Amino acid sequence: MTKRFSALAVSAAIAGGLFVTSVPAHAATPAGHGVVSKAAVTCNKNQMRQQIANLKAKAAQLKHLGENEAARKALAEAAAIQRKLDACIKAEDEAAKPFPG
Repeated sequence: MTKRFSALAVSAAIAGGLFVTSVPAHAATPAGHGVVSKAAVTCNKNQMRQQIANLKAKAAQLKHLGENEAARKALAEAAAIQRKLDACIKAEDEAAKPFPG
């Protein structure tokens, strides 16, 4: 009786291992799912520059009204967008060209 149980357990383990390793590759979730590569991201430079200008104008107006903390937040947001814009421009400049010329 114990030989049957041990044989059954070994058979189940082998079948389970075979099942796990035979799952198609396209069914597996890719590593880094949800992460977008920099090459796939396109930047709307004009829109980003407009957002930066609007935030800087808003910060100037808030500073004029005495809302210094809100002005600092607006400037920080403008700086963050500027860093994204700079990174986008740098990525485009450093990207490999399909046909070197």
